[in-house]
Amino acid sequence: MKVGTFIMIIGTCMFIIGLIMFYSIRLGEVDSSLRLVKNIGTFVGLSGIGVTFGGILLFLINRNEPPIEEHFDA
Repeated sequence: MKVGTFIMIIGTCMFIIGLIMFYSIRLGEVDSSLRLVKNIGTFVGLSGIGVTFGGILLFLINRNEPPIEEHFDA
């Protein structure tokens, strides 16, 4: 498996885990530990988006392009 694909999978998992952490806590919770979990979920989710984007860029950069074939008819 190429590195870009592996990084995209990791980033997608991070994003999903961040969504679960963020939306598992209600909006009006006053407990500081629950707010911390919600804030960590936000950070992990946004970091997952960045990691996924980096994986996409690595995948696009490392593609094998077909060689240029030039045919000259004289």
